[in-house]
Amino acid sequence: MARRLVWDFVREHGWLYLVVIVTIGLSRLIQVQIPNLIGAFINQLEHHGTMASVRFYAGRLAVVSVGFVVLFGVGQYLVNRLARVFEGDLRRRLFEHWETLEPHYFHRHTVGDLLSHVLNDIPQVRQAMGGGMSQILQAVFLFAATLYMAVRHVNLVLTIIAVVPLLGIPLVVTNMGPKMRGQSRRVQESLSEMSDLAEESLASIRLIKSTANEEIEGERFRARVDAAYEEAMQQVRLNTLFQSLIPLLTGISFALTLSYGGDLALTHRISLGAFVAFTVYLSMLVRPLMQFGNVINIMQNSSASLIRIETLLKAKPAIQDPENPRPMPRRPTIEFRHLTYRYPDAQEPVLYDINLTIPFGTTIGIVGRTGSGKSTLVSLLLREIDPPPGTLFFDGVDIRDIHRRDLRARISYVPQDGFLFSSSVGYNIGFPRERVEPEELVQAARQAQILSTIEEFPDQFETVVGERGVNLSGGQRQRVAMARALIKTKAEIVIFDDSLSAVDSRTETAILQSLGDLKRQGRTVIIISHRLSSLRHADWVAVLEKGRLTQSGTPKDLIRQPGLYRHLYQMQAEGRAPDGS
Repeated sequence: MARRLVWDFVREHGWLYLVVIVTIGLSRLIQVQIPNLIGAFINQLEHHGTMASVRFYAGRLAVVSVGFVVLFGVGQYLVNRLARVFEGDLRRRLFEHWETLEPHYFHRHTVGDLLSHVLNDIPQVRQAMGGGMSQILQAVFLFAATLYMAVRHVNLVLTIIAVVPLLGIPLVVTNMGPKMRGQSRRVQESLSEMSDLAEESLASIRLIKSTANEEIEGERFRARVDAAYEEAMQQVRLNTLFQSLIPLLTGISFALTLSYGGDLALTHRISLGAFVAFTVYLSMLVRPLMQFGNVINIMQNSSASLIRIETLLKAKPAIQDPENPRPMPRRPTIEFRHLTYRYPDAQEPVLYDINLTIPFGTTIGIVGRTGSGKSTLVSLLLREIDPPPGTLFFDGVDIRDIHRRDLRARISYVPQDGFLFSSSVGYNIGFPRERVEPEELVQAARQAQILSTIEEFPDQFETVVGERGVNLSGGQRQRVAMARALIKTKAEIVIFDDSLSAVDSRTETAILQSLGDLKRQGRTVIIISHRLSSLRHADWVAVLEKGRLTQSGTPKDLIRQPGLYRHLYQMQAEGRAPDGS
C-alpha cells in the first residue's frame, strides 16, 4: 500500500518529475564544460593569449556557471518541494487511517511507538524522495558526463587508471555509513541517559542529602559520564577513519594521474590544458561516487521505513460499518437482549447474559466493583467493540446496523479521566461542535458547575489549560469534560463514566441537580459510578457483579434488599472506601 502511494504520487506529479530530471541533467551537462573551458583557456595562454581571449573565456565561464546554478536550483527546489508535499500527504493519510481504528488498537501500540513512525520513518521516506532522488540524478548525470568528457577530450587509458582507485569510495561510504549512524545513535542514547540521571538526582536532591548519599550519586553520574565518553570516542575513531579513507583513495588517484598524465603531457601526447582539465574532471568524479554510496544507504533506510509505514496502513478497523446502514432511531429505547461478551484474547466472558431495557428519557445508574464489566458496557454502547449480533438494540434496530458516525453523534460521553486538549477552556468545552456561541459555552459551564471557577481565571474561557489540563485540578478537569458533553445538544443519550469521582460532595449535589435539566429536555442519562451518592436521583439502578446483572431497582428499593448495593451503601455511609470499587 505504501509503495503504491509512492508510485501513485510520482505518476500524479509526473510532469514535475520530468522537469526535475531535465533540469538536473542539463545542469550537470553544463557543469562538465567548465574543466574543458579552463583547459582551452590554458592552451590559449600557452600559445598566443591576449586580453581579448581572457575576456572571451571569462565571459563563457560566467555564462556556463550562471546556467548551471539556475538549472540546478530549479531542479533542487522542485524535487525537495515534491518530497515535502509527499511527506505531508503521507502524514495526513496515516493520521486519518489511525482515526478509523478503535481504542483497543492503541492499547496494543504505545503512543511513543506510533509517533516514532511519524517523526522518524516518514522523514526517512521523504529524504529518499528528495535528497536521495536528487543525489542519484546528480551522480548518474555527472559521472557519465565527466567520464565522457575525460575520455573524449583527454585520454582513455589515463581515465581508466585514475578512476580505478576512486571506485573504492562507494564501498567505503556504504560500509562506514551505517556504522557511523549507529554509533551516533548510541552517543545520543548515552547522553540522554546521563541527562536523565542528572535530572532525577537534582529533582531528588533533598532525599540524597538527607540520606548522605552524595558520594553514591556522584559515582553513578561519573559512570554515566565515562560511558558517554567511551561512546563519543568510538564515534571520533569512526569519523577519523572515514575522513582519512576518502582523501587516501583520492590521493592515490591523483598520484597515478600525475605520474601517467604528466608523462603524457611531457611527451606532448596530450596538451597542458587537457592535463589541467583532467585533474578538474578527476576532482569532480569524487562527489558522484560518494553520492552513489549515500543513495544506497538512504534507500536501505527508507525501504525499512516504508515497510513499517505499510504495516501501519494495512491495519484494518476491528469495527466495520454496514454497507447499507440503517438510520439511528430518534428518542430510542436501549435494550440488551441476552448479551454475553468475551474479548478476543480472553478465556472467559466479561459480561454474562445481560438483559436490560433503558426507556428513553430515563436516568439509570450502573454500579459494580472494578472488573464487573461496567466499562465494557459503555464500550458496547459506543460501539468501540462489537456486540454479538442480535444482542444490543436501539428501538429494535441492531446497533451493528447503524453507522458509527451516526450513532456517536447522538451520544455524549464523559470519561472518568476527563481528558482535555492543550488549548483553552472554551475550545475544550466547544470541541464537539464546529461553531459554538459564547452564551452556549456559558450555559454548559453553568450546568457543569464550572462557570464560577472559569470566571475567576485571568482570561476566563480563553485560559489555556496546559498539556492534558495540567493547570486544572482533577475536579475542574472532570467538570470541563462534563460541560463538553452537555454542549452536544444533538445527543439524546448522555453517559457519565464515573465522572464525579474527583468533585466534592457539595459540587456533586449541584451537578446532579443540573442533570435534572437533561431529563426535562428528554435525554437518556446513564451514570456509571462507585459512589452511590451520584445515583440517588436515578430512576433505576443496575448492579453488576463479575459480569452478571445481579440486582436492579430504584435506589431506595436496593438499600432494603440484601446484596452488593446495600453493602456498598453501608460502607460509604460509614466513610470507608468500598473494597475494589
